[in-house]
Amino acid sequence: MHSHPVHSYPAPNYQYVATNKLDIAYLEWNPTGSQTAILLHGWPDSPACWHTVAPALASAGYRVLAPALRGFAPTRFRDADTPRSGQLAALGRDLLDFIAALGIDRPALIGHDWGARAAANACGLQQGIASHLVMLSVGYGTNAPDQPIALPQARNYWYHWYMATPRGERAVHEDRQAFARMMWDTWAPAGWYADADFMEATKAFDGEDWAEIVVHSYRHRWGFAKGDPAYAADEALLSPAPVLAVPSLVLHGGADTCNHPDTSSGREAFFKGRYERDILDGVGHFPQREAPQQVAEAILRFCAQG
Repeated sequence: MHSHPVHSYPAPNYQYVATNKLDIAYLEWNPTGSQTAILLHGWPDSPACWHTVAPALASAGYRVLAPALRGFAPTRFRDADTPRSGQLAALGRDLLDFIAALGIDRPALIGHDWGARAAANACGLQQGIASHLVMLSVGYGTNAPDQPIALPQARNYWYHWYMATPRGERAVHEDRQAFARMMWDTWAPAGWYADADFMEATKAFDGEDWAEIVVHSYRHRWGFAKGDPAYAADEALLSPAPVLAVPSLVLHGGADTCNHPDTSSGREAFFKGRYERDILDGVGHFPQREAPQQVAEAILRFCAQG
C-alpha cells in the first residue's frame, strides 16, 4: 500500500452551456488552445478526476473541457418533465449537443467508464465528429444486454445486479456516499486515493437526479428498464455497435477489478481506423487518477500521430 498526498485544489469554477435538455456544467483549461479535448468522467466520479491530466493537455496546446454528465451536479435538467434516463445513447447524444452548443470542431474525445461509453456512442451516432477517441477502462461494443459475459466478470458486476433490486435502489438513494466509496475501495489496488479526493468527487453525487439516473442507467443496460422514447432512433443506430473510423486508443488498467482487462481485448473488428490498446500495469479502474502522467503522455502521443 502506498500513500497519496492530500491534494488541495481551488474550488471548481464551473461554466454552463445550455442544450435543449440540459444546462451542462463544465470546467475549462486554456480557452485559447488551438485544438479541443473533451474529458468525460465516469461513475462514480466527477470532472475533478481530470485535475492532473487536463493541465498536461492544456500545456501541450489543447483547449480542455470537462463537463459533468447528466445527473451529476452541477449539470441540471432544464425541464422537470424530461425523463431522467441514464441510458447510454442519451449520454452520447448529450455529448453531441454539448459539442454543437459550444461550436467545437472535431475535438478529441477522451472518456473514462461512463464517459468512455458516451464518447464512443457520440462517434457512432455522428461519424467524423471527433479527431480522436480515447477510452479508459472500458472496451468498445460492450453495451448490449445480450453480450456474453464471463462468470468472474458477472461477479465484478455485483453492483449492477444489486441496483436491479428495490434494496439496491434504496442504497443508491439513501446511502450514496458509502455505496460509491465501496467502488473506490474495491476497484483498484489499496491506498490509491486520498480521502479529500473522494469527498471532492462526491459533490457531483448531490445532484437531485443523480440516484435516479444511476439506477436507470444500469437497469436499462441489461434490459430491466425501458429507455426514453426520445432516444429510440439513437438506440437503433448503436445496436449492434457500429464500426468506428475515428483513430481510437483504449487504456485499461491491468489491475482493474471492475472491468477486467480481458473485457476490452479482441475488439479490433469494431475499428476501421488506427486502433491501439495499452494495458497499464498495476493500475486499477481509475487510470486518470492513479497514473495521470502516464495517461496524459499516452493521449498526447496517440493524438500527435494524426
